[in-house]
Amino acid sequence: MHDSGSEYRHCVAAGSAFFPLAFGGMPDMAMAAEAAPLNYFLHSDGPASLPTMHLGWVFTAVVVAVLAIIALLLAGALFRKRTLAAPRTVGRENEGMRWIYIGTGLSTAALFALAVYMLITLDKVAQPTQTPALAVTVTAYDWWWKVEYDDDDPSRRFVTANEIHIPVGRPVRVRLQSADVIHAFWAPRLAGKTQMIPGLQNRQWLQADAEGIYRGQCVQFCGLQHAHMGFEIVAQSPVAFQAWQDAQRKAAAPASEPDAAAGRKFFIEQCAGCHSVRGTDAGGKHAPDLTHLNSRRMLAAGLLTNTAEHRIEWITRVQALKPGARMPAFALTPGETAALSAFLSTLD
Repeated sequence: MHDSGSEYRHCVAAGSAFFPLAFGGMPDMAMAAEAAPLNYFLHSDGPASLPTMHLGWVFTAVVVAVLAIIALLLAGALFRKRTLAAPRTVGRENEGMRWIYIGTGLSTAALFALAVYMLITLDKVAQPTQTPALAVTVTAYDWWWKVEYDDDDPSRRFVTANEIHIPVGRPVRVRLQSADVIHAFWAPRLAGKTQMIPGLQNRQWLQADAEGIYRGQCVQFCGLQHAHMGFEIVAQSPVAFQAWQDAQRKAAAPASEPDAAAGRKFFIEQCAGCHSVRGTDAGGKHAPDLTHLNSRRMLAAGLLTNTAEHRIEWITRVQALKPGARMPAFALTPGETAALSAFLSTLD
C-alpha cells in the first residue's frame, strides 16, 4: 500500500515517461516546458494567451520600475541629513510640493496608460479572428471535468472527460458551466482563466499553434480536492483529430471474452448508476463517461496515469487517493478484480 502523496509524485513522473510512448509522433516541446514553474509567464502557444502574456510582462516591468524608484527615494531620504546648525527645524509647509505634484501626475498618467492597454488586450482576446472550428461544452464537477463535443447533428455528439482534443492551428469555442460550486477553467499557455458559476454559462476560446499536450487546472478553490482537479488539452493535426473524433463517436466494443463479459455485468450492476458506457445499459450521468476510457492518458482528473493497475487501484482506494470524492471505494474479490479489469481493458 502506498500513501497518496508518494503515489501522486510517482504518477507525475510516470506521466512524463509515458508521453513519448503514447504519442510517439507528437512533439514533446510543450510537455518539456510544462515542468517549469511560471511557464505561462514566459511561454505562450496560442493567440488567445499571447496578448495576456505581454500584458503580464508590461505590468511586471511597471511594478519593478516603481519598486526601484521608491527604493532610490528612500535611500536618498536616509542619506540626506539636515544641517547640524538646526537639526530639529522643520521647513515651510509648502516646501517640496512640486515633487508631490510631479509624482501624482506621473502615477496618474501611468495608471491611465495601463488601463487603456488592459482594455486593448481584453478586446484582442475577446473573439478569435477566424470562425471557430468546433464548439465544446465543459462542465465542472467536484472534482472532474465533463467535455461535450457539440454538433448540429445529434447523432454526431459525444461526451468524454478530463481530456479535450482540439485541431492544431484552429480556434475552438469553449462553453463553460458548473454543476455544483464555483470553479475556474485555465489552460495558461493557451488562454486566460474564466470563472464557471452555477446557473450561468461563460464563453472562452482557445487555440494551440503547435501539437502537444497542454496542462489545465481549476484555479478557483472548490473544495478539499481542488488541487487534484486538472485536465489536459491535446492539440493534434487535423487528420489525427478527425480520426480521434470518429473513434469517440462509436459505441463501446462488445465484451466477448468470458472474463470481460462478467466484468461488464458487474459494472452495470455496481457502476451504471453514475457512469455511462455507450453501447451498454450503463447510462449514469453523475460521473465520467467511460466509453473510450483507454484512449485517455490520465485518470481521476490528472491524478493517476491510465494503466490497468491504476484503474483497479482507483476503484479500490479512491478515498485514500482522493479523499472526499463522491465515488466510494469498492472491496473487490480476486475474481471481481480480474473480471472488472478485463472489461475496462476493452473500452478502447
